[in-house]
Amino acid sequence: MRAATPDRPRTRTGRGWYVGAVLSAVVAVAMCLLGWRQADQADRIDAHPVRVEGTVTQLPGGSGSYSQVAYPVDGRRLTAADLWLPSGAQVGDPICLEHAADDAGAVRVCGKTYPQPVGVGLAQTSVPAAALLCALCLWRIRRTRAGAQRERAAFTVAFAAEGMPALTHGKRSRRRRKGGRRALR
Repeated sequence: MRAATPDRPRTRTGRGWYVGAVLSAVVAVAMCLLGWRQADQADRIDAHPVRVEGTVTQLPGGSGSYSQVAYPVDGRRLTAADLWLPSGAQVGDPICLEHAADDAGAVRVCGKTYPQPVGVGLAQTSVPAAALLCALCLWRIRRTRAGAQRERAAFTVAFAAEGMPALTHGKRSRRRRKGGRRALR
């Protein structure tokens, strides 16, 4: 007699769960690095701020362009993109900037906490979401794998139990031998 097999088809964990777990982990790490970079630049500026006056050279327009500000440092003209600009700013307007004494590239608008408006806010919202998605994907992968292992173990035990006293609690198998019980003697 054969053991009953489950009627539902065997399922494999789709590649989408693995891809989702990897991509969400990558997004979480990348956003952590972006937020950390913004916080690090803000700390360096706070340690030794140097005030300079910059000039707005470009305003954001459309999806692919950012604001741009040019500022002088040690006789060179540097530019910074995507800074906090006051509302109503126009190209050519002067703007107060602070940069770190040891790194002129770490620059922000005077009176602001972080250099870029997107960095920290994006990290604060996307890192928890990506971490939650990664945890969900890993939970789903683990759950599917554990279910498949249980099914395989139950299937193996069902076929191994026939005639094995350890698995049948000492009871003999109900399989009949050819010629009856005394045929082997």
